[in-house]
Amino acid sequence: MPKPTIRSPERAPARVVEVAATLGHNIALARKRRRLRLADVAEKAGLTIPTLRAVEAGNVGTSLAAYLGALWALGLEDGILPVAALEFDPEGQIRERSALRRGLAQPRISRSKLDDDF
Repeated sequence: MPKPTIRSPERAPARVVEVAATLGHNIALARKRRRLRLADVAEKAGLTIPTLRAVEAGNVGTSLAAYLGALWALGLEDGILPVAALEFDPEGQIRERSALRRGLAQPRISRSKLDDDF
């Protein structure tokens, strides 16, 4: 029996399909605003033209790496960094504070405060 997957719109939650479509549309608009051809962005991102078309169509079966590559090729990769970050996760903040109060967790250290100085 095949393993369940959300790689097809028929099996993916409607909101996932909607978010992927919006992201793909935004990537297509960003490329067009820059007056870049599909072939140029695909080459820079290390994607095939059909894969970039799938990204721009918001295909849920297309890899996250393809979406990230397209964003990088357009200079927009930093926009994805806040996704799931604690600062933008109200439920995570509540759970983190609760765990800290109960002594179950250590305070998180921001990656920007870490260094390689040993």
